[in-house]
Amino acid sequence: MINRRTLLASAAAAAAVAQAKAFAQTSTPAWPPGPGARVEPVAETFFGQTVTDPYRWMENPEDPEWEPFMRANADHARAMLDAIPGRAALQARNSALTGAFDVVFRVTKKADKLFFAKRVAGTDSPALFVREAGVDRVLIDPNTMEQDGAHVSLDWWEPSPNGAHVAYGLSPAGSENSVLHILEVATGTVLPERIDRTQYAFPTWLPDGSGFFYNRLQGAALGTVEYYQDSKCWLHRIGQPAETDVVALARGQYPDIAAEPTDFPAIYCTGSSPYAVAILFGGVRRENPAWVTRLDDLLAGRPRWRQICAVEDEVVGIDLKGQNLFLLTTKDAENAQILRTRARRPSIADAQVIVEESEVVIDGMAAAEDGLYVLDMDGGYGRLRRCGYGRGATPEIIALPFEGAVSLAYYDSSEPGVLLNLTSWLEPSGVYAYDPATRTVANTGLAPRPPIDTSPYEAIRTYATARDGTEVPLSIIKRKDAPMDGSNPTLLEAYGAYQIVSAPAFWTRGFSFLEAGGILATAHVRGGGEYGKRWWRAGRKLTKPNTWRDMIDCAEHMVRAGFTNPAKLAINGGSAGGITVGRALTERPDLFCAVIPAVGVLNALRAEFSQNGPPNIEEFGTVTEEDGFRGLYEMDALHHVRDGQRYPAVLLTHGMTDPRVEPWHSGKMVARLRAADPSGGPFLLRVDFEAGHGLGSTRSQLDAEWADVFAFVLWRAGQAGYQPA
Repeated sequence: MINRRTLLASAAAAAAVAQAKAFAQTSTPAWPPGPGARVEPVAETFFGQTVTDPYRWMENPEDPEWEPFMRANADHARAMLDAIPGRAALQARNSALTGAFDVVFRVTKKADKLFFAKRVAGTDSPALFVREAGVDRVLIDPNTMEQDGAHVSLDWWEPSPNGAHVAYGLSPAGSENSVLHILEVATGTVLPERIDRTQYAFPTWLPDGSGFFYNRLQGAALGTVEYYQDSKCWLHRIGQPAETDVVALARGQYPDIAAEPTDFPAIYCTGSSPYAVAILFGGVRRENPAWVTRLDDLLAGRPRWRQICAVEDEVVGIDLKGQNLFLLTTKDAENAQILRTRARRPSIADAQVIVEESEVVIDGMAAAEDGLYVLDMDGGYGRLRRCGYGRGATPEIIALPFEGAVSLAYYDSSEPGVLLNLTSWLEPSGVYAYDPATRTVANTGLAPRPPIDTSPYEAIRTYATARDGTEVPLSIIKRKDAPMDGSNPTLLEAYGAYQIVSAPAFWTRGFSFLEAGGILATAHVRGGGEYGKRWWRAGRKLTKPNTWRDMIDCAEHMVRAGFTNPAKLAINGGSAGGITVGRALTERPDLFCAVIPAVGVLNALRAEFSQNGPPNIEEFGTVTEEDGFRGLYEMDALHHVRDGQRYPAVLLTHGMTDPRVEPWHSGKMVARLRAADPSGGPFLLRVDFEAGHGLGSTRSQLDAEWADVFAFVLWRAGQAGYQPA
């Protein structure tokens, strides 16, 4: 539909792009302001405080000015970023770095087969491989697929226990809107079943491989608050049409299992136990209730569910082996402990403590044949222990080849040992095998080491003292010979939500920034999981200001220590990290030369009314409660932008198919910054119309995006070779 508003928006877009192109050819130090946005205020009063939203109209994707506004911003940002000398070279370097070697993303074993996702050197997306009798074969390759002109992503995959089939999800343009498929491994045949609405399928195969449990969304319209609500867990049998699938677990199905609309029901079973476990995953809630029944009773349609735990029992992990249930809980144990109870008659009250709480946080566990493997977390860095199943067994520390991040790649309760993913800031990710017989950890060689020379660089593990005296971990990567006179362009990243750890990781693209003279740093701010539940609780809801103030205090520490100075210091954060960098921007605009929120939550007061809002209320709060409103208002960067304040340059990035954080967060923020500080900035909004939240983006898309980010930072930091005209 074309009307007057559309024509006006299109005219504004054309004018903005023309200005940006002129900027690329002029020596004038000013820059075009970017596309304007209509102001249509909506005022609301919460608990005596009136809040006015000038851009509420952007939340309506059918508004005729919405897409033209975003396309105009995309064109404007593209012209501005392309005008930065050195930007094209950064993209070429990113591509050379990421395309030079194979990258393994996940590995699992089933029967005599090894399955793994691998992005082959030079390709854009990971493909699924199977290794059988020492021979590798491609099973699913999204690089050869296209839907409606957009790339396709392999969102998730799970092989059957006998290795005969793989259930997997495909979606276009980074949307994560998966359609479930089933592949016959021996022949490569894709079976006729197609099941849509399987973004969070959580497939769990039956022990005999005849079918699987999976979660499916109810089918509400995209963009509505009902979209993720009232999903159901179904049982699918191989070879049967999806229309004949049976509901295995749903809200209201069983009187003894009370579910909330935002719960995602899932069922877990394993060949080493006759039992099945039902879990209600409450959106982003870590503590989830669970029940157990015999699997044969469930399949016969007469389950006798017994409750394992309630939300208040604070169980954050469950594993099943034989007759035993292993429970990872933070109840009465801030750093967590591990309990064991019988599946036949589970009881938290009578459960045996088999791994006690210690000075470090227990972050995960895995029940293998030879013992229980325990993942520990200490300030963002991982450790691994093993505990035998015998009474009175003492966990033993497993020596790892280097300090960094540890995660479980594969384990099975009927097999000894585990496969591990190990990585660190300067150690590339690798798949390692722990052999309990020899007590050794060895690199499997499945993930080849990239041809990147890390010897000129060093990783520094240090701490910054926050304003309340808390020691906040700070990780810094720099050239060993970098001057400590404050002259280094620096990009400081932070997240700080959901008890997620900003763990050490080998960032291949980051070397192009390091090679350009930059420093990379990570602030392990409160709200994350670096010190477990206490660290998370100290950065959520009413304590959320600790999150962005920790980032500010880490930034000031780096300035005082001589790593950088405010004229060369940039910050970035994605998704919930948008709260962190958005509020750091509005609270300390003088401290940074550039701010980069990626797919960021910037209008927190409106988040719960979006598609992914209800599942996140547990983390951020709700405006229907006074404390919730106060907390959300403090988190809201949009409503803390002040007229007349001078702000540093801001580059917002967003994908238009984002199912997690709606693009209007970034649209509103860029419009508000331009209105508040018309002579500041520049304020750019980089929009990708074939991307979502980033999970389904291709290697080429990410190479280009990070070239834009690095070039923008180096420009604003005054680095030679990156100054337009």
